[in-house]
Amino acid sequence: MKVDNVGNVHSIETFGAFDGPGVRYIVFLQGCPFKCQFCHNRDTWSTRTNKLMSVDEIFNDFSKYKSFYKTGGITVSGGEPLLQLPFLIELFKKFKSEGIHTCIDTSAACYNVRENDKFKELMKYTDLVLLDIKQINDEKHKVLVGSSNKKVLDFAKFLDELGVKVNTRHVLVPGVNDDLDDLITLRKFLDTLNNIVKIDVLGYHSKGQIKWEQMGLTYPLDGVREATKDDVKIAENILKSGFKYMQE
Repeated sequence: MKVDNVGNVHSIETFGAFDGPGVRYIVFLQGCPFKCQFCHNRDTWSTRTNKLMSVDEIFNDFSKYKSFYKTGGITVSGGEPLLQLPFLIELFKKFKSEGIHTCIDTSAACYNVRENDKFKELMKYTDLVLLDIKQINDEKHKVLVGSSNKKVLDFAKFLDELGVKVNTRHVLVPGVNDDLDDLITLRKFLDTLNNIVKIDVLGYHSKGQIKWEQMGLTYPLDGVREATKDDVKIAENILKSGFKYMQE
């Protein structure tokens, strides 16, 4: 069994409805270099081996439920899926050979321009990228995530150059990344891209806090209120109103 043919899997969801079009088979990979304060999958950060699965094992498991995915497909999330780039290439190559829609849910934490050939190879087999842009202000991004947003924005530009379809996602956290000036700056950045097919504003919720506590960790956003519908509407008005894809 080739190393590239094996992934470190955290878990699998066989009936996902929010991570790409249609009903999705979602593979959550283990490991993430970002340290997002609002992460609801805190147990996926570690790169220690959880469950090793081959491409064929995942495909065979997918095939058990294939009838559910006629208008959907496979989404690979995490953790950070790009952390296991060689495996992801092999996985998507297999699924695309069977005519199955492929989607990556990523924060682009592992994007490296020096590996562009590998990323271009992956994009040959990728139908859609769900790209999380957590904070457009780099200094605030460093506080929220633990590192710069440069890789995230560079990856967005890279995908635009390749013409890969992108659904951007912004988790809106009251008092943390909902500053109006920052949202306007984010909109200006999105306006420079021509491959955006959808923009989602996801209201922050604290349901992931229990995972932190179960791991004996202090939840960084303890006490921060959840986003309301009005909060989301304000952000959507800035990020989505009159956007190019909505005018087609």
